[in-house]
Amino acid sequence: MAVERVFLIGLSGSGKSTAGKLAAERLGWAFADSDRLIEEREGRTIPEIFGADGEAAFRRLEAAVLAELVHERRIVIATGGGAPTDRRSQAALAEGLIVWLDVTPEHAARRLLAAGNEDRPLLQDERGLRLDVVGLAAKLHLMRQARLGAYERSDRVVAVDYYPPDGVAERIVELVLATPAASPARFDPPDAASTVKVRTKSATREYEIVVQAGGLARAGEVCRRLGLKGRAFLLSDSGVAPLYGGPARASLEAAGFVVMEHTFAAGEAQKNLATVEAVYDWLLAQRVERSDFLVCLGGGVVTDLGGYVAATVLRGIDFVHIPTTLLGMVDAAVGGKTGVDHPRGKNLVGAFAQPRAVIVDPDVLRSLDRRLRVEGLAELLKHGLILDAGLWRELETIAGDVAAASTPHFIARSVAIKAAVVSEDEREADLRALLNYGHTVGHAIESVAGYGVYLHGEAVAIGMRAAGLISVGIGLLSPDEFDRQQRVLTAYGLPERATDLDAGLVLEATKSDKKVRGGSVRWVLLERIGEAVVRADVPAGLVQEAIQAVMA
Repeated sequence: MAVERVFLIGLSGSGKSTAGKLAAERLGWAFADSDRLIEEREGRTIPEIFGADGEAAFRRLEAAVLAELVHERRIVIATGGGAPTDRRSQAALAEGLIVWLDVTPEHAARRLLAAGNEDRPLLQDERGLRLDVVGLAAKLHLMRQARLGAYERSDRVVAVDYYPPDGVAERIVELVLATPAASPARFDPPDAASTVKVRTKSATREYEIVVQAGGLARAGEVCRRLGLKGRAFLLSDSGVAPLYGGPARASLEAAGFVVMEHTFAAGEAQKNLATVEAVYDWLLAQRVERSDFLVCLGGGVVTDLGGYVAATVLRGIDFVHIPTTLLGMVDAAVGGKTGVDHPRGKNLVGAFAQPRAVIVDPDVLRSLDRRLRVEGLAELLKHGLILDAGLWRELETIAGDVAAASTPHFIARSVAIKAAVVSEDEREADLRALLNYGHTVGHAIESVAGYGVYLHGEAVAIGMRAAGLISVGIGLLSPDEFDRQQRVLTAYGLPERATDLDAGLVLEATKSDKKVRGGSVRWVLLERIGEAVVRADVPAGLVQEAIQAVMA
């Protein structure tokens, strides 16, 4: 086990001490509470230290205690709420696994008031009167906003509102045990013809992503090998079915499956609840059973929508993805995020549901026009930008050669990156959020322009430029690295701007993004090529400037 110490950070009321003790017991480790150690050494309570000496003096005491605890091994340490904001304490925290217990101010307020501690200044207003839940939550909200940048730099996050204390402790233990293999940047690039495994922590079984030329002809064989036994309900759209519906059906029938087919109109505009209802009607009219399975043959619209249908009809049936676009192969079909668009934003209705398998056949890309290939390259390039500098350098070397960049080698390597991320963080609690680089502005552009005006990858490329500008603006990314990003994106033919859109409307649409927490957008930004971070402390003015720049 590589981790020898764990630092728990977060607001007062997040349960650091309670969950920390439980986690330490389960690991067989020691436990320390930095606030309690300070009180024991000083012979005074924390409020007394603050009142007599001020916060600066307390932070010095806190940093000294944490510096000593760094020499301990196999220990879980609960820190004070403001510890990550102090430069000296940050140096100590860097010597262990930092786990942020992310609690909403309302939840923390209820916990703190229920615990009592009447003389605690945090629970009092400026007149010394005890705050109610609303007043304390408002106070904690301001505190959270001030510290959010420091909290966001943690290694892992646990959303504690959704777990009892023992559940939080169990999650901490899982994170500790998983940390040696936590970095998706550390894997051997797969062969061009390969099988990539996805092993999510919550799933009862792993599943495979087969990347192989001619894979479509093996679809039935793969489904039979997986133990699927019911009827195969083949779902596609009007653009894909005439090209690949026949070969898919033939492969399934050759493996002994009875095949039922349904096609809906092609296009992002069809990715909505009305289409979902039509697919439900088809399945239910055919008396679908839970032993049957859905085969989603098509691009991201088909796999997203089909996966959502499979996850919800009869409370869930098995499904297999056969993506037919580059975007679908490296992004949409991998990871178990299913869903449809809503007038208020992209992918706002959906569910996490993992397929039984994903069958990727690069040969089907021959039917794609250049624009659709280039769109898919946006997501492939994004994987290099956020997590794999080596992949980025390879793509940079052949910049502009769309055919060379969409070969099995690059597809398999990109798929392996996403599979590793999903295996570590199935439900986008922490690490998986990095995959949204460029998506906050990208999704807003798609929503404001109308779905289909800008292809998803095109909108994401514009969003990556906006995120890059923000990264440079707050001092994370060097201007030279940003220029490298833009040179490669544009060399492949990806756009830098969205013309004829209202920047104000795009800015407003970013506030409906799924990554918004507590009213603040969590921006995925770059520190350098190959390394991304999540930040919620981006100045509103800088965001506005970046969006205006990509709307020009």
